[in-house]
This record gives sequence, C-alpha cells and structure tokens, in this order.
Amino acid sequence: MTSPTGTPGPSGSPKLLRPLLPRGRDEEHRAATPLELFFDLCFVVAVAQAGASLVHAVAEGHPGEGILHYAMTFFGLYWAWVNFSWFSSAYDNDDVLYRVVTLVQIAGVLVFAAGVSRAFDENDFLLIWLGYLIMRLALSSQWLRVAKAARGAERTTALRYAFGVLLCQVGWSGLLFLPEGARPWLFLVMAIAEMAVPAFAERGYTTAWHPHHISERYGLFTIIVLGETIAAATIAVKSGIEENDALDTLLPIAAGGLLIVFAAWWIYFVVPFHGRLRGNRQAFLWGYGQYVVLGSAAAIGAGIEVAVEQAVGEAHISTLAASAAVTIPTTLYLITVWALHSRYFKVGLAQQLVLPVSALATLASTFAGRWAVLVAGLVAAATVATGVTLTARMNRADRSA
Repeated sequence: MTSPTGTPGPSGSPKLLRPLLPRGRDEEHRAATPLELFFDLCFVVAVAQAGASLVHAVAEGHPGEGILHYAMTFFGLYWAWVNFSWFSSAYDNDDVLYRVVTLVQIAGVLVFAAGVSRAFDENDFLLIWLGYLIMRLALSSQWLRVAKAARGAERTTALRYAFGVLLCQVGWSGLLFLPEGARPWLFLVMAIAEMAVPAFAERGYTTAWHPHHISERYGLFTIIVLGETIAAATIAVKSGIEENDALDTLLPIAAGGLLIVFAAWWIYFVVPFHGRLRGNRQAFLWGYGQYVVLGSAAAIGAGIEVAVEQAVGEAHISTLAASAAVTIPTTLYLITVWALHSRYFKVGLAQQLVLPVSALATLASTFAGRWAVLVAGLVAAATVATGVTLTARMNRADRSA
C-alpha cells in the first residue's frame, strides 16, 4: 500500500517498480528517509579517508599538495552527494529499483574512498574515477527513468541531467591521462562544468525539490561531518596520550578543538534556513557554497589531528603551521556560514559583525603558539555567547516596545 507521492504505506514494503514522478513541494512532514541517512553515513567513510590523507600530507610538510588533493577529492564526494540529495528530494518514490540504484551509488562511494590515499600519495586517480563513474552511471539511470515517465519540459530537463552528468564523467577521464601539472586545471574546468549542469538542465522547468527536506538533508550531513571531526580528533588525542604520556600538552588542544566543534554546530543551527530556499537561484548558490562549509568542517578535525601530532613531535612542521591547520578552516567555516546563512537573520550592525570579527580573531589566534587551538576555541565559545546575549537583548527590547 502506498501514498499518492510514492512513499510506502503502513506495511512499509516498497513496490517493485513504479514511475519516478515528481514529489509535491508542499508535502507536510517531509523528512529524511533511513536510506538517505545510510547514504550519508557511507559517504562520511570517504570524507574520513580524505581527512586522514590531508593530515598525513600536512604533517609531512606538504600542505600545498595536500590541500589541493583534498579540495579535489572532497569536491567529487560532495558533488555526488549533492546530486543524489536534490534528486531524491524531487523524485524519491522508494520502489525496489530506486533502493537498489541508491545502494549501487553507495558502492561507488566506497570504491572512491578506497582510492583516496592513492590519489594523495601516488597521484593515482584510477579508483577515484572508477568510484565516481559507478555513482554517475547510477544517477543517470535514475534521470532516464524520470524521462521515461515525463512529458514536455520535465522530460527535457531529465534528459539534460542524464546526458550532462555522463558528459562530465567523460571529461573527468582526463585525470587518468593528463600530466600531473595539468590536473588542477582540469579539476577547475570540470568543477565549473558540473555546477553548470543543474542551471542548464532546469532552464524552463524547475524540479520539485522540497525546501524543508533539502535544508534538513544539509543539516544532517553537517552533523555527521562534525561527528566525524570529533571522532578523528578524539582518536588522535587518545593515541598521543597513550604513546607519549603528554596529557598536559594535549589537554589544551583537546579542549580548544571541542569548543570549536560545539560552536560550529551551534552557529550552523541557530536559525532554520529552509524559508529562504524559494527558488533555484537562492537554493543553488546556497547549496554550492555548502562545499566550503562542509569541507572546512571536515578539515577542522584534520587540523586538530595535525596539531596533536606536532605537539608530540610526530609532525615535521612548526607550531605556527600546525596552529594554522586548525584556525584557517575554522575561519573559512565562520565566514562562509555567515555569508550563506547567518547574515540574513541578523538585525543591526552589532549582530552582523559577530561572525566576521570572530573569524578575524580566530585567524589571529594562529600566532598564540602552543595555546593557539585553545585560544581559537575560546573565541568560538565567546562568539556563541555574544550571539545569544545580543539576541536576548533584542528580544527584550521588542517586548518592551
């Protein structure tokens, strides 16, 4: 038994096959499904691999190369996640074939994850390309299913998506054949091409993505990424204490890192954003910008690991470089969340300046020596406290008026 939108009825058993028809944008109580949550958790496996490889590159004194490879691999992961999430928001019918194709995409991301370390260490992108190919073929097959059931402008949009995705995958093949120096330029060109596909495909027809569902999906993925950040940092601190008996050295790093992650969660979720996702222009710009938000959130955990390794003498970099590994992604996170999200909900100059000033203070804390991570954490905590205080004052002023 199923609902008109195609979701399972009380029995919970999916139908073998049904047309992929658009969901309603005004559906009530639309929430992430267990399959979507499973999808996110499997993606975080690959995010963890990218973070671990970034730690190794920075700790060995190759930050430029490590950051470049991290940006490339994280974009591949993020874009595959984005394409699935927006598609499922518009067309998830939860039939058996939809579930199977989604599981194929999950298999693709696990192949992708297996190739991350080879990409960082050997500039070998074969497994990454193969995993991406599996995910993209699966997604294109879903769009072709939509095209089969659609007519007119909707069918045109579905076909544009299907063939745009495949064409981009052909372009990514250059990672296998081009010389190493040309690959960053290929990445730049192909990233722009990938982001152009939705804008081109939805000319004349807007897919039925659900604003609240999309906002929730990004929020849940942010939570999972922050959770991975805490897990990675905890393991690093635990290993440092057990292997080097350095509790007094690592405690400030652990405390500061925890404050940063707690503040990152608070700042992201302090206000709901789905109300601003009214059309493709706002939604696409917001969605594209989340690449920096999520990428910097994951990099914070990698930075904390680098700081721990440097503190116990296992990283071949200076204290300043190790501190920057934490403060720079934290600064990027604060500025990007403010630019994409928070500034729309701030009233008055004082509220608007909280996050930009905090970002500058976080960057300045880089020069605090071995206390840099703790100072950055205290800045993050002060940011949250200031925001709460200003909001409370404004609410009291509104009530008294």
